[in-house]
Amino acid sequence: MCETGYDILVKTMLGFERIAANRIKEIDQDSIVVPAPRKFKGLVLVKSGRYDRDELVRLISERIVEADKIMPIHFISEADPHKICRVLEDDVSSFISGEESFAVRTTRRGRHGFTSIDVNVIVGDCIRRYTGASVNLRYPDKVVYVEIIQDKAYISILPGSFEYHKYGPGKRDVSSIFRRISIVQMPFLGPLDSVREMGKRIGREVQNFEVRELVIAPVGLVEAYPLAEFIRSVMDGIESRYRVQAKTYSRKPWRVPVYLMDLHQLVRDRGDEYIIVFEPEGKYIMDARDELAEIILHGRKRVNLLFGSRQGIPIGVYRYADLVIDIAPGITLSTDYAAAAGLIALLTTIYNMYRDEK
Repeated sequence: MCETGYDILVKTMLGFERIAANRIKEIDQDSIVVPAPRKFKGLVLVKSGRYDRDELVRLISERIVEADKIMPIHFISEADPHKICRVLEDDVSSFISGEESFAVRTTRRGRHGFTSIDVNVIVGDCIRRYTGASVNLRYPDKVVYVEIIQDKAYISILPGSFEYHKYGPGKRDVSSIFRRISIVQMPFLGPLDSVREMGKRIGREVQNFEVRELVIAPVGLVEAYPLAEFIRSVMDGIESRYRVQAKTYSRKPWRVPVYLMDLHQLVRDRGDEYIIVFEPEGKYIMDARDELAEIILHGRKRVNLLFGSRQGIPIGVYRYADLVIDIAPGITLSTDYAAAAGLIALLTTIYNMYRDEK
């Protein structure tokens, strides 16, 4: 067990370690606090003073918002996976029972002759043999954190609830829903500066959701110059957001294609597909939940969501729509946020039904 040395490891955003360290010192003046140990930013090592370790962990959690993770240190070892196993051998079973599942998460700082995966595998196998517990990498009952700082390994064993999951149990990826949706957007036409800004915002939003396509749909005769500027800006917005997604996503993002078609002709052409108009004259979206679920979750055809601009969707189009929806009664949404707000409202309305479907 960890009887000497540091007994708490605090993780912060980079550059906030000294702020957190000073705040900890204010709480426990007798503590020993080391921000950025071995010059590794985002870390604070603490040896509790007037408070015992668990009480100081509680106080840090309650009072220091800069502390992202507060980890009580249960074991300290030399930074070697086999030596970590030896340190854990006698006492790890008091933290993890044979009926529980666990996972090992390792973060290395410094140069070593092994990788973080090596530590996960070797230490995980030792714990399995010592405790009889099973391994569950996604949703474990307990998590063994191995935080390596140069030649030392600080080990903390915490409940699985300590972790935040992007996709926890019961939480479903919604990207497949958006891939069936076509956004039909009337262009914003006005002063060129405004057109450029609106176009970029709309482009970024549709790419953000990776919808099936964006159709820019003017009505009748329109000015060519602002329309051309709008189209160019939309594509710039899509491209800028796509580059960010390509860098950060673990998968290849979908680049939203852009088309141009007169709105009336589009409604005629897609008369056998689902058409949903978003306008204040429509039914409140929550009152159309069952109809939306039937269209989005059980339908097999493309779903066209129609959004107006400074000029709303022509009322004659309403007759050809499967639904006319209002997402914010009494509020007129700006053109650049309408599609994003509509998509979020639609998903929020039907998500529970989508999540529960097998």
